[in-house]
Amino acid sequence: MLNIIQNRKYYFLISGIVIAASIAALFIWGLKWGIDFTGGSLLEVSFQDQVAPAAEVREKLVSLGIRESVIQPIGEKGLLLRLPVIDEARHQDIVKELFKSFGTEEKSFESVGPTLGKEMRVKASWSIFIVLLAIISYIAFAFRKVSYPVVSWKYGVNAVVALAHDVIIPLGLFAVLGQYLNVEINGALVAAMLTILGFSVHDTIVVFDRTRENLFKYRDTLENIVNRSVNETLARSLTTTFTTILALLAVYFFGGESVKYFSLMLIVGIAIGAYSSIFIASPLLVVWNNRGKKK
Repeated sequence: MLNIIQNRKYYFLISGIVIAASIAALFIWGLKWGIDFTGGSLLEVSFQDQVAPAAEVREKLVSLGIRESVIQPIGEKGLLLRLPVIDEARHQDIVKELFKSFGTEEKSFESVGPTLGKEMRVKASWSIFIVLLAIISYIAFAFRKVSYPVVSWKYGVNAVVALAHDVIIPLGLFAVLGQYLNVEINGALVAAMLTILGFSVHDTIVVFDRTRENLFKYRDTLENIVNRSVNETLARSLTTTFTTILALLAVYFFGGESVKYFSLMLIVGIAIGAYSSIFIASPLLVVWNNRGKKK
């Protein structure tokens, strides 16, 4: 049996270092919000033969009065143009000029106003807050009959602390990706974040539920019971996480550009979530209980 709870200081140290680096990245660079949240226009074009250099396309946009743009390759013969908010007349001018100069074909176009973008950012923040509140309430209710030695609501709070761990680290990674690869946070990535919250808390509840069962079965210290419970669910947690990540890796490598970073967010978040459910959430339960005894 692994001494996971007894070695908790090492796991806390690892998580502390990674979280500190993630917070530093978020503080220094912040997240690069997509047009879903900031407002702007997104134009996807494809080329019949060779894709034109991004510098030439950007120069053509400047000649049309578009001085701010982000141009990214998509697929083998496509470019994704992120532009300020433009009206339909300007949109048609751009499409015609690109067709004239490079023989491009328009694949898709969408435009989001700044007011709607701000509203979506607020709603995304509220959705995450409501999910966390619902998780605390549900776990407190589910564990209401296990009030000794840990009060039931503390299970919920510990789960949410672990969830914060699972959210901060992927966001820190995407702050780095946004800085160096212009990866933007869009609606799909917010959906991925909510999926991570659900997957991670499910994994944590499995461990907590085994702890609840063992509290009735064994007369031992909480530390030993929690350690036993984590070991009993370890194989299940690792197997579920591994098989899920295998499927997501297939999506990442073969699913195309549009779902690449969505799957990456899930891969990182689910891996971190499995780590936190085993090495963070349960050890925190023991630490909290020990500190309560000292007081």
